Amino acid sequence: MSDSVYKIIDLVGSSQTSWEDAASKAIKKASNTLKDLRIAEVQKLDIKIEDGKPMTFRTNLRLSFKYKDE
Repeated sequence: MSDSVYKIIDLVGSSQTSWEDAASKAIKKASNTLKDLRIAEVQKLDIKIEDGKPMTFRTNLRLSFKYKDE
């Protein structure tokens, strides 16, 4: 088994539906340009409030992906 190196980045996804949808959108968008995604760890959840009503669910993720040997 060879050694591996992973990069970790933070992303924030948003959704008017749910925190789960916000996380899914962030992962889907990241997968368009990043390959070999490994783990998404939820760091923080929050909601943007307007006029006393919840408007946008936001999910802050820590996402790791594997560097590939060329």
